[in-house]
Amino acid sequence: MSDQSPTITSKRELVEYLASGCKPRDKWLIGTEHEKFAYRLDDLRPLEYEGDQGVRVMLDKLTRFGWNPVSESGNVIALVQSDGSSITLEPAGQLELSGAPLPNIHETCKEVGTHLQQVKAVAAEMGIGFLGVGYQPKWPRSEMPWMPKNRYAIMQNYMPKRGNLGLDMMQSTCTVQVNLDFDSEVTMVKMFRVSLALQPIATALFANSPFKNGKPSGYLSYRSHIWTDTDPDRTGNLPFVFEDGFGFERYVDYMLDVPMYFVYRDGTYIDASGQSFRDFIDGKLAALPGEHPTLKDWEDHLTTAFPEVRLKKYLEMRGADGGPWSRLCALPALWVGLLYDPDSLDHAWNMVKDWTLEEHDHLRAMVPEMALNTPFRSGTVGDVALDVLECAHEGLLRRKCLDGVGLDETRFLKPLFQIAESGLTPAEDLLFAYERRWKGCIDPIFREYAY
Repeated sequence: MSDQSPTITSKRELVEYLASGCKPRDKWLIGTEHEKFAYRLDDLRPLEYEGDQGVRVMLDKLTRFGWNPVSESGNVIALVQSDGSSITLEPAGQLELSGAPLPNIHETCKEVGTHLQQVKAVAAEMGIGFLGVGYQPKWPRSEMPWMPKNRYAIMQNYMPKRGNLGLDMMQSTCTVQVNLDFDSEVTMVKMFRVSLALQPIATALFANSPFKNGKPSGYLSYRSHIWTDTDPDRTGNLPFVFEDGFGFERYVDYMLDVPMYFVYRDGTYIDASGQSFRDFIDGKLAALPGEHPTLKDWEDHLTTAFPEVRLKKYLEMRGADGGPWSRLCALPALWVGLLYDPDSLDHAWNMVKDWTLEEHDHLRAMVPEMALNTPFRSGTVGDVALDVLECAHEGLLRRKCLDGVGLDETRFLKPLFQIAESGLTPAEDLLFAYERRWKGCIDPIFREYAY
């Protein structure tokens, strides 16, 4: 076996793995990830893997900027750097930057800007472009390519058994997310509860996927709607997070109930779809009888659940549509302002702590369609969004993280304040453009909203 990470024989080791993510507040960092659609400028089609305008050539050209290739079965499927950042491929070739863990949002935004300069330089040579939206606006899924990553073949086969839109999620969506630290189990629980409750607010503010197959889909965040019909075993609101006694162990119990996808051994993905990690711990996994999992297997398994907030050794905020450059910096600003300042975290918890499970479900169900206009209590999600942004703004002020010219991190919230104060989401701006100046044609989105 090529994987030399420690073998797991008990649940306690899985709990300790999550708990090992706790780090002192002065060591907290910010990791930002974003995905974008690559397309050919001449016909707007997505890039195949091979060919002069293909993904393989694009990755090869990016190595001039110090990226090191990662191959699988002879195909380059990712690029990495020593700082922990990586460029990876989603199933249909969506290009993802997984940024390095950084101390403040100024550095995060600098990293995103550097990445976009690099990919635009390569794009200019190849006759390709990049688009930041939540769902592929023009091409049906049947015309989207598949990248040569073996784990995707396993998921491609399994997804339709559990929901109607899993393949749409894989091939046709793009997101931006931020990964944040915690210093204790108590802090993690509070952060998890606040961020899970407020994830629909982020979904509304970032709603940017109103089209499907070149027409309005009826949703402002079709990407978010897709997750409601992907796989009930590994998505959803996680009501147990709000129950007494929630902590690392309860999340481990949840993950042990999530069916597996695969086991990675000696460069090969072994299909274990639908099988139980509990059986794996007992040495009874049908795909690998007699073998016990390693910590690396557990790390891999943690990536196969897709709730709106996901726990690893850090918390991942997963509710936002992909978007333009300015909003890639706004998402970490929102969540850092809310969760990294103790007073803001307390304020946000007081805001959401009496929300009922029915209200959480209502928001999750309605926000993809109505975004800021979703009715909530005596007002709308738009009203809640303004309160949330004020709270985040105060938290960023208190952080006092200044850039080289003395500006703090609050400036990165400006695009979100403009959305909340106007009451118009990015998706509604797109729909106005489609109905008026684009005259019912989707193609101009690839010019007007390209990176």
